[in-house]
Amino acid sequence: MELRAFGRTGLNLSALSLGTMRCLQSPETVAAVLERAIAVGINHVETARGYGNSEVFLGRAIAAGGWRDRLVLTTKFLPGTAAAELDRQIDDSLTRLRVDHLDCVAVHGVNRADHLQWLRGETGGVAALLRARDDGRIGHLGFSSHGPLDIVQGAIATDWVEFANLHYHYFWQRNAPAVTQARDRGLGIFIISPADKGGQLYAPPDRLRDLCAPLDPLAIAYRFLLARPEITTLSTGPATPTELDAMVATLGEQTGPLTADEQAAIARLEQQHRTALGSDACGQCFACLPCPEAINIPEVLRLRNLAIAYDMDAYGRYRYGMFENAGHWFPGRRGDRCTDCGDCLPRCPHNLDIPALLRDTHDRLHQTFGRRLWG
Repeated sequence: MELRAFGRTGLNLSALSLGTMRCLQSPETVAAVLERAIAVGINHVETARGYGNSEVFLGRAIAAGGWRDRLVLTTKFLPGTAAAELDRQIDDSLTRLRVDHLDCVAVHGVNRADHLQWLRGETGGVAALLRARDDGRIGHLGFSSHGPLDIVQGAIATDWVEFANLHYHYFWQRNAPAVTQARDRGLGIFIISPADKGGQLYAPPDRLRDLCAPLDPLAIAYRFLLARPEITTLSTGPATPTELDAMVATLGEQTGPLTADEQAAIARLEQQHRTALGSDACGQCFACLPCPEAINIPEVLRLRNLAIAYDMDAYGRYRYGMFENAGHWFPGRRGDRCTDCGDCLPRCPHNLDIPALLRDTHDRLHQTFGRRLWG
């Protein structure tokens, strides 16, 4: 598998990385997935203290296989943690992972203004991270974010940050300016969950599959990202070695500029979007915010766009069900909270009937809540 420079860190990471949130059924499963990942050329493994027993199971597998020298290992800690507690957590993670240093550490979930304020400080918890980097327990420091663009860009501009774990996918390109900013600052760029949060593309609807044919929708998603040389690596979250094999096979060998077939598939997707949605298409400009009822209007209407254009109803229900149930990881309220105040209407450059579209989205996608995999 191709290795790519991880910004200015000096590390070279495989184009796909192994995420460990979904393979936690048993220590044996983690070991089997890790062994297969190494065999197919993956050299970067990402975990977090919040992922249940992930660090413990992963540490056991790395030690048993003698694989430490073959891996770049990343774990994550939450913002807002006091210095003494964070210092203790770093040592605890080293013990759980059975290693003497962490190649990379990300501050996990810089999603709100107070998280960004904490990240920018060099006292308190951040001081503990910087001390751990200076004494060799940590190699490189970065952050992850599920937050709004201004928070992401503020985090990228933080002096000591060396890499960014970002959401940026074909079907959600809001963070495109952040990717460019991270590139310009020499940061390593790790893309979070292009298969799952990028559209549940491991199980695409027939319409989406037909539009991408003869290519696979997940292959298009991977290639859309890796055609940008500044993007270092994409996360995979297999539950089994078989799932990992399918993800690697989908990527294939092509990681350079988009081919003619790939460009044609993307053009078909764009044409379908225009044709299916017509004048009701939300352009994702975010001018409608803030909403007095705290409805995440752009995200609600993005899910409607995808359901109508590509039959991505299952993905829409999955994501819509997280509103009001996932805190700052997926902020905003559901479409049925609209009170018809009209505050958003004069700000929409496309003159959309936003209240009607919010209600339509709710009718299409509302179901019982499905919680985050962790948290």
